[in-house]
Amino acid sequence: MSTVPPPRAPLTRVFIGLWDGMNFIRRLTLNLLFFGLLLLIALVVLVAMFGRGSRPAPLLERTTLVLAPEGALVEQYRTDPFMRALAESGGGGVGEVQLRDVLRALEAAKTDDRIERVLLRTDRLTFSGYAAMREVADAIGEVRAAGKQVVAFGEYFGQQQYLLAAQADEVYLDPEGGMMLEGLSGYRQYYREALEDKLGVDVHLFKVGEYKSAAEPYILDGASPESKEADLYWMNDIWQRHIADIARVRGTTPEALNAGIATLPQGIAAAQGDLAQYALAQKFVDGLKTREEVEQLLVERGVADEDAEGGFRQVSMRNFLAHVTPAGAAAERRAQVAVVVAEGGITGGDQPPGTIGGESTSALLREAREDEHVKSVVLRVDSGGGEVFASEQIRREVDALKAAGKPVVVSMGDVAASGGYWISMNADRIYADASTITGSIGIFALVPTFPRTLEKIGVRTDGVGTTPYAGAFDLTRELQPEAGQAIQAIIDRGYRNFIGKVADARGRSADDIDQVARGRVWSGTQALERGLVDELGGLRTAIAKAAELGGLEPDRFRVRYVEKSATPFGRLLSGFIASRAGGLLVGHSDLARTLLARAVPRAEQDLRLLESVMTPQPGRPVKAVAYCFCEL
Repeated sequence: MSTVPPPRAPLTRVFIGLWDGMNFIRRLTLNLLFFGLLLLIALVVLVAMFGRGSRPAPLLERTTLVLAPEGALVEQYRTDPFMRALAESGGGGVGEVQLRDVLRALEAAKTDDRIERVLLRTDRLTFSGYAAMREVADAIGEVRAAGKQVVAFGEYFGQQQYLLAAQADEVYLDPEGGMMLEGLSGYRQYYREALEDKLGVDVHLFKVGEYKSAAEPYILDGASPESKEADLYWMNDIWQRHIADIARVRGTTPEALNAGIATLPQGIAAAQGDLAQYALAQKFVDGLKTREEVEQLLVERGVADEDAEGGFRQVSMRNFLAHVTPAGAAAERRAQVAVVVAEGGITGGDQPPGTIGGESTSALLREAREDEHVKSVVLRVDSGGGEVFASEQIRREVDALKAAGKPVVVSMGDVAASGGYWISMNADRIYADASTITGSIGIFALVPTFPRTLEKIGVRTDGVGTTPYAGAFDLTRELQPEAGQAIQAIIDRGYRNFIGKVADARGRSADDIDQVARGRVWSGTQALERGLVDELGGLRTAIAKAAELGGLEPDRFRVRYVEKSATPFGRLLSGFIASRAGGLLVGHSDLARTLLARAVPRAEQDLRLLESVMTPQPGRPVKAVAYCFCEL
């Protein structure tokens, strides 16, 4: 005997119908996404198996190399190959250009008979630091010295970008553009009133060294006298060198340039507010021309090409590098100088490119140590520092390389300060550019507590503990003086450890190092005078020294960057997007445009670093930090 279920109420039937409809839409959406992904994977596999990516056009005689880097000048890409390929297919830049690529292109252009001249567009290059800019400027000067004409054009030049343009035989500026020198500054925001008075956050600072000013914005309303004294000292050194570098190639004197800056308002007024005319009157540029006029000039001097943008025979840096064989690849490929890049803030664990990880960067150094083909290592450092423990992990790997008989040479980039110096100090040789920012030997800890903040919204913390110090580091409670004493003891010990390690590495006494430490920042030249670095020089000089220490003959070794490799699937996807088929598929996709890679601003890195070091860990009530907010 069957039982017939009772009829459902009308309202129940409505809800059940809606639920069934939603389930159907959900399953349909998931199935469409699934089959779409399968189709994309199938296309990738087909292109990988049968497709052919675009090959660079043949490089002809009398070609102009167009060097027009856009975005930030970085030591290594912060984005993965897939995202870069997607960005380029979408018609935009990747927001960053590698220093090594710019240097390699200029090095090759010096001796390549097919390159007749170089067109420089530096006004779209984001300033990163003076050390990297000076190295590129030197490379441009070498191209010019090799007899290749260099023409620079820009719509607007910043005073840092102008250092590169000034190296050219001829510098042209758009008639509606502008350029001026104004000097260096270092201003930042101070949050004490906002945090303490407005929000009720009490920030407790523990440090050693009167010049260790990185955490001052959280406890003061303005820069301390010691901070202003130290900052102005190294900034003046870098600025005067910048002025001297420009004066040397522009046929003037630093005194004349400084005089022009001193009368900047009067000079602009005399040009009736026309910044292009002002730049011409100051002899910063050789003429005012539009882009079309510069292109016509290159047509007349070079070879006309109606199919090329601008009408003259040219090759972009990217396509030119496709024709360039890596240095040393044809001779003794098995003998290598490995380059490991340490760029960004130093934090614990496994970190992506653009950030230094205690474990991930150590793993790269370990890979170089275990590779029998690597004879020596260059550690390229561009970092304001970070966590002390992570820095120590990397320093130990440098020591392990030396113990394995592989010389280590440090090449300091724009910044190698605080923790950046910690990971550098044990190298066999330390090179810095004259305008590198380094030093800042000191550590600190920040402990914010929020009981007053919580009280503002009616929340209070109370309870019990089994000992007087159980819960002493709870950020929702007031920091007990005894707990503060313990934290200061940790920081004092960390500072003694820091200067002791520097003393051992540099063959000096701890007292000697303390005199030049205490958190004070130095330029590369000032650091050389104080024995913190061994020589002045850039990345290329450091690589040559590493090869020499490794017993390798000049031009008979390969330079290999040891970096994290993309996953096989990631390489497959990036190869697909770089192909013609992939470009057609995503080149005009709105989705692709929304996924364009963006460089991470330094300010965001600093904030993420602070967030990381304030996160408590078991057994570590406070993280010791060796960091320097000293980038320009």
